[in-house]
Amino acid sequence: MALVKEIMGSSSHVLDRSSPFITSSSKILGLNKNLLFYPTNGKRFCVSCVEKGDSQNKKVGRTSPISAISDKIGRIVPEKPVKFKVRAVVTVKNKNKEDFKETIVKQLDAFTDKIGRNVVLELVSSDTDPRTGTPKKSKEAVLQDWSKKYNVKAERVNYTAEFMVDSNFGRPGAILVTNKHQKEFFMESIIVEGFACGPVHFPCDSWVQSKKDHPGKRVFFSNQPYLPSETPEGLKALREKELGDLRGDGKGIRKLSDRIYDYDVYNDLGNPDKGIEFVRPTLGGSKRPFPRRCRTGRRPTDTDMHAESRVEKPLPVYVPRDEQFEESKQNTFSASRLKAVLHNLLPSLMASISSNNHNFKGFGHIDSLYSEGLLLKLGLHDDLLQKLPLPYVVSRIQESSQGNLLKYDTPKIISKDKFAWLRDDEFARQALAGINPVSIEKLEVFPPVGNLDHKIFGPQESALKEEHIAGNLNGMTLQQALKENKLFIIDYHDIYLPFLDRINALDGRKAYATRTIFFLTSVGTLKPIAIELSLPANGPDSQSKRVVTPPVDATSNWMWQLAKAHVCSNDAGVHQLANHWLRTHASMEPFILSAHRQLSAMHPIYKLLEPHMRYTLVINGIARQTLISADGVIESCFTPGRYCMEISASAYKTWRFDLEGLPADLIRRGMAVQDPTKPHGLRLLIEDYPYAADGLLIWDAIENWVRTYVERYYTESSTICNDKELQAWYTESINVGHADLRHESWWPKLATPEDLTSILTTLIWLASAQHAALNFGQYPYGGYVPNRPPLMRRLIPDEKDPEYVSFLADPQKYFFASISSLLQSTKYMAVVDMLSTHSGDEEYIGERSQPSTWSGDPEMVHAFYRFSAEIGRIEKEIEQRNSNPKLKNRCGAGVLPYELLAPSSEPGVTCRGVPNSVSI
Repeated sequence: MALVKEIMGSSSHVLDRSSPFITSSSKILGLNKNLLFYPTNGKRFCVSCVEKGDSQNKKVGRTSPISAISDKIGRIVPEKPVKFKVRAVVTVKNKNKEDFKETIVKQLDAFTDKIGRNVVLELVSSDTDPRTGTPKKSKEAVLQDWSKKYNVKAERVNYTAEFMVDSNFGRPGAILVTNKHQKEFFMESIIVEGFACGPVHFPCDSWVQSKKDHPGKRVFFSNQPYLPSETPEGLKALREKELGDLRGDGKGIRKLSDRIYDYDVYNDLGNPDKGIEFVRPTLGGSKRPFPRRCRTGRRPTDTDMHAESRVEKPLPVYVPRDEQFEESKQNTFSASRLKAVLHNLLPSLMASISSNNHNFKGFGHIDSLYSEGLLLKLGLHDDLLQKLPLPYVVSRIQESSQGNLLKYDTPKIISKDKFAWLRDDEFARQALAGINPVSIEKLEVFPPVGNLDHKIFGPQESALKEEHIAGNLNGMTLQQALKENKLFIIDYHDIYLPFLDRINALDGRKAYATRTIFFLTSVGTLKPIAIELSLPANGPDSQSKRVVTPPVDATSNWMWQLAKAHVCSNDAGVHQLANHWLRTHASMEPFILSAHRQLSAMHPIYKLLEPHMRYTLVINGIARQTLISADGVIESCFTPGRYCMEISASAYKTWRFDLEGLPADLIRRGMAVQDPTKPHGLRLLIEDYPYAADGLLIWDAIENWVRTYVERYYTESSTICNDKELQAWYTESINVGHADLRHESWWPKLATPEDLTSILTTLIWLASAQHAALNFGQYPYGGYVPNRPPLMRRLIPDEKDPEYVSFLADPQKYFFASISSLLQSTKYMAVVDMLSTHSGDEEYIGERSQPSTWSGDPEMVHAFYRFSAEIGRIEKEIEQRNSNPKLKNRCGAGVLPYELLAPSSEPGVTCRGVPNSVSI
């Protein structure tokens, strides 16, 4: 010890027997680089954690106080390593409400925990034992006081476990967990304290299954990121094994407790065992290309070996266990779904009693949904409600709706101006700032030209002529208007026309393939100047196309309103089936599946993507079960009916990942041109285009954050190319997840840091801002059905039609007989209300769980806080824009502010907020 005093200056700087980190039986015979020291600055550190530490420390040039120790110490070797004690603090998340069975099992686990059926932890070092070549492991330690704390009502409960390790153990890199209880539990995090390198964090956020269900040990890695080539020796085998477990073997029926990620086609939308009317084609494959979904492995149906048998609600559809909703999210979702059930139950009862209730009787009839609620509107009294076998359901809904049982909230579209939806300027404004602002394009040629095969679909010439629009060009010629970028179009001709014969043959479904021409005014607003309505040509002399222009009298006014309703119905279908479901939900699923299968939890790119994958697989599974399935909500409420998902698959044929980023999409649609003098390198052709203007702010923030992150770990292209996990993730996402388009030449390469930045920015954009812009305005804009009728039941009559007389006699009645019925409307309203609702546990862009410890790289933690601050700045800028009277598409009398890309939100239907992921 005299030598130590001479070198260190004081014996107080060396841990002796009195230290809590050394056992009483330990005998210090000398010093070794694996011992713990207190340097002269008073900070405790472990030389093994500094010298062996990890290659990441060396790579990024982090420094440690190793110079405080003389080189002479390294020559003093102990006879055996010193043992010391470390402690793990395990945070377990409780359920707020448990059913009777769960309570009984929990009590049983508390009892059996005392007799050895407990939770066991084992520390794994980043180092290997030089004698055996295997990872160094601690002895097993039991989670303490489970039996004493099992009944604690707090949401989070901390348990401890103590490990005895040698001084040459090295840095802990993983923890193995064995659950010998009967019941699974949710492990949120583990913090290991007592190592000289400081607390080591293990983010878990996972259900730990009982050993009887899953005999293997669960592995959780520390928050220290490692590229595959830099994985410490002690963790390499665990890294590979964990990925292998997540991939599974592609066989068997998945149990709800499984954590296996695999692919399948959409062969589960129909139910042929129920009858021919429930048969739906498989999506995915050469005939109907489509992204792949999460495999469940269910058995085939009895009548079709290629169709997967269905699991009908309320039974859950399989998704990997950790992908399922957490309790607060599930409660919000369940309450909304129960509310939707009741909203639909009562009009269904009344519709069955009296056929007079099938259609809305007038605009006041619709208004009563918000002012009186369904109970009063339908004349249902309390005694009838009490007779319904739903007392528990009703009480839950009453609690969640503050007593306004079955009363719809007033949609924002009519909250500021009840008649705004009737105006042409509002109809056009919503093309730039509504729920589907991604369909409008610059008109390149006039008349517009379709790309369908004329041999199959007949002549493709448009019926639009110059005389239809000449009077609405503010004195310009057609060529001037085109040259000066004054004409824009929403063109649904090609996506709808191939399906119209089949749609219009359905009972109560009628549709056109529409084109709408807009003129850009001098104040930056749009006005619609012509609508083309097309039907399939049934012969050379067939009058299959007609053009409707702005009204000049009462009759043409109602014709114009009906034409706009058909455009909105087309728009609602394309929005839901192509832009919303396909481009955000379905196209993201393969990238998420592949990330879990190919990227280790310790991979830095996995850590970056993790918050943007939350809940997507489960919400997609629920959608396949109830929304996009045969006779589901989408088929019931949208004009294409049983052909809805075939339209979605048709749209996938022209989907391109390289054009899904915001700048590329704006350029593709002709809504922007490259201009290096502008803040985002783009010049918008319509300066007051709220979706694009706000979106570019968020796009740039995401891109800058991702670039900073990527450049931290990939300083050169060779590192990208040699990262086997990264390359496997991207390759599998394309070749398996998007197998039907895998040979397309437009797929971006992944060879440089810039490539990776672009790919990741696009994915994060789609999961967060793009989905938010397309989703959270569904009820605020669509909850007033006349504004955006999702379903049309009649074509527009002309003078030769028998219905023309009834149209002239009562045009309002004809209008309500054309749009969704009472039952269809209330069902749609209830569902989009649910889909527009933020849950209380939502994580918004710029936020993430455990913001200070999600990564063990402090530089990236600080970079994330800078990203978060930038998102806060963007929110303030959006607020300022919404108060700027010069921006007439977001500010003015009765004009809704554009807040769909405002990053934050309160829970509920707010028409704002950008969650990190596709979570609803």
